[in-house]
Amino acid sequence: MESEATQLPLWQQAWVWFEANKKQTLWGAGGLVLVGLIVSFVLYRQDEADISASEALSNLALPQMTGASRGDTPEAYLKVAAAHPGSRAGGRAVLLAAGSLFVEAKYDEARNQFERFNREYSDSPFKGEALLGIAACADAQGKTDEAITGYKNLIDRRPTDYVLPQARFALGRLYESQNKPELARSQFEEVAHSNPYGSLGSEAGIRLEELKTKYPALFATTTPVPTNAAPFKVAAPTSAVPLKVTAPTNAGPAKAAKP
Repeated sequence: MESEATQLPLWQQAWVWFEANKKQTLWGAGGLVLVGLIVSFVLYRQDEADISASEALSNLALPQMTGASRGDTPEAYLKVAAAHPGSRAGGRAVLLAAGSLFVEAKYDEARNQFERFNREYSDSPFKGEALLGIAACADAQGKTDEAITGYKNLIDRRPTDYVLPQARFALGRLYESQNKPELARSQFEEVAHSNPYGSLGSEAGIRLEELKTKYPALFATTTPVPTNAAPFKVAAPTSAVPLKVTAPTNAGPAKAAKP
C-alpha cells in the first residue's frame, strides 16, 4: 500500500497525508488563526487607544484656540493619562502635565510626573524631555550639584537627542555660576556649533563673548616656537652680476706734480 502511495502525483500524496492527519492539521491551523486574530485585535486596540487619547488631548487644546476658558490644566492632562495608560498620547499627556506643573513652580510635583514618564514610557522617543525636566526641576530648586548630574546624565545617555542643546546650555550656565569658565566655555561652544542659527545658539555666543571679556587668557591663542629650529640663512644669489667701478667721465688730464 505504501509503495502505491509513493507512486501517486505530489498533490495526491499531500491529500492522502492530510486525510491521515486531518484532526491534528485542523487543530494546528485553527491555533494559528486564533493567534493571528488575537495579535490583530491587540494592535487594533492599541491604535484605537492612541486615537482616542489623541482626540482627548486635542479637546484640551481646543478651548484655547476658540478663546474659551483654558482646559489644559495639569489635572486635565493627568486625567487623560489615567484614562489611556500605555498609549503614546497618554504618555504625552504625562509630559504635558509635568510641564504645566513646572510652569506653576510646583517643582516637586513636576519632577514626580517626569520620573513617572521615565519609568512607564522608557522606550519613548520623548525620554530625553523627561530627563531634561528632572534636571531642570533640581536646577529651579537651587540643587546645583544634583542638576549638574542630571544634565550630564542626559548628555551621556542620549548624545543625539534633540534636547541636547538645552541641556548643554543649562550645564554651561551652572558651571559659570560655580566659577568654572573652562567647563562653561566647552558647553557654550557645543551649543553655538550645533545650533548656529537658533536663538539658543545666539545666546551661547553671547555667553562666550562675556567669558572672553572676563577671562581673556582663556581664549588666548599662541603659536609655540620650536626649540630645535635651525638658524636662518640667506642664500647668495646664483646669478649675481659682478660689481664694476665706472671711471668718472669728467675727469681732467692727470698733471705731474712740480718738483
